[in-house]
Amino acid sequence: MTRPIFEVSPNTWEFLRDPMIKPTGFREYDARWKFPDEINLPGMTALGLGLGTQIRRRGIDPVIAVGNDYRDYSVAIKQALILGLMRAGITVKDIGPALSPMAYFSQFHLDVPAVAMVTASHNPNGWTGVKMGFERPLTHGPDEMAELRDIVLNGDFDEAPGGAYEFAPGVKEAYIDDLVGDFRMSRPLKVVCATGNGTAAAFAPEIFERIGVEVVHSHTELDYTFPNYNPNPEDMHMLHDMADTLRATGADLALGFDGDGDRCGVVDDEGEEIFADKVGVIMARDLSRIYPNATFVADVKSTGLFAADPVLQANGVTADYWKTGHSHMKRRVKEIGALAGFEKSGHYFLAEPIGRGYDCGMRVAVEICKLMDRNPDKSMSDLRKALPKTWSTPTMSPYAADTEKYDILERLVGKLVGMHEAGKGFAGRTIKDVVTVNGARVILDNGSWGLVRASSNTPNLVVVCESAESEAEMRAIFDALNDVIRTEPGVGEYDQTI
Repeated sequence: MTRPIFEVSPNTWEFLRDPMIKPTGFREYDARWKFPDEINLPGMTALGLGLGTQIRRRGIDPVIAVGNDYRDYSVAIKQALILGLMRAGITVKDIGPALSPMAYFSQFHLDVPAVAMVTASHNPNGWTGVKMGFERPLTHGPDEMAELRDIVLNGDFDEAPGGAYEFAPGVKEAYIDDLVGDFRMSRPLKVVCATGNGTAAAFAPEIFERIGVEVVHSHTELDYTFPNYNPNPEDMHMLHDMADTLRATGADLALGFDGDGDRCGVVDDEGEEIFADKVGVIMARDLSRIYPNATFVADVKSTGLFAADPVLQANGVTADYWKTGHSHMKRRVKEIGALAGFEKSGHYFLAEPIGRGYDCGMRVAVEICKLMDRNPDKSMSDLRKALPKTWSTPTMSPYAADTEKYDILERLVGKLVGMHEAGKGFAGRTIKDVVTVNGARVILDNGSWGLVRASSNTPNLVVVCESAESEAEMRAIFDALNDVIRTEPGVGEYDQTI
């Protein structure tokens, strides 16, 4: 096959014939493009042929489960992907519309090695992509993505006979049954269920009702135009809407899900939006009482409490800070045998005996309800207030072009490491360490910190700060970090700030 990168544009003869794929769509742990500006349907077929080639070259059984999220263009994209997989001699089991964690579940339920989920995740409409893997419960990381990118961009395909297609019925029902099990609430619990009209609307209300939760519906009608807001529980727009609904209805809790259901956001009974890393600490406290001496993985954007919280220390917890990104976190949880992993963006990775190690917003919602059931005399705000107080920023994302962001980050890391080595002050304190496992996490002598890294999914840097002392110190850390970031002219405006 000819090289599948062509300088074509929509509404041309070539666009309907030739693959068009923007190379930057191959990211660290999944693939994402604007459709049809950065990839067309022939390009998605080339991606499927490349993935099928990769599966066969690795000696993996040539069978794959494929699903799609609830967007009006996702079925066409999935069908184009399936065509490429079949050209590579792969048997495709189509599970239909799905959540990403339902697709991961289908690997176990259907006993197939590989998965490809067509989804733009939490990105706005106009984006598409694929989350894929062939070592359950893991998904492609940087090495696998680089290998796939080279196969596709070089047209290095192996077409093979034997490709087949079948629809696999009943996966959604089996997925929900697996989540619910025989658990039923023993205390009354009223929960705002917020789905932003995304795919989770077809799952979350039923799951809550089956475990005995009183459901307050918030944008749970399926509508792929997303008329209210883009479903993203890390975005303050969604969190504020959840809080408003909670206050208006007197609910005990609000739980919100992103567009493909692998993330969960939490608002407590006082309308306080709890960032996912703090929810993780609450869950880790509860789980470490049941499973003492457990290991928990937290991403580098997460609170320092996983290491510093006295309750976790008393329960013998080992904290491991690791690279941000669902594939990095899944892999780390499996490699070190952790009980769970927590990511500030709202991905939770609950391993055996709780879950299967992949990120599932529905599983997290069920486990939070179980946590509340185990603490019948406590509200979620009680559990939040029991944590040591810290002050943290939202996740902020200044613009940096995909083609420049990693070079920019490399220079910023060098500048911050240089400040540490030179003994320079930072936000009025001494730098204790600069952790460079994923960007630069500047840790101060009192445990407060500021992080800058490159987004794996969008043309942005990512900035997060936390103070163990005060809001004023949190702002000072942000100002000090931003002063360094602003030495790079390629960095643009923030999507939100403090």
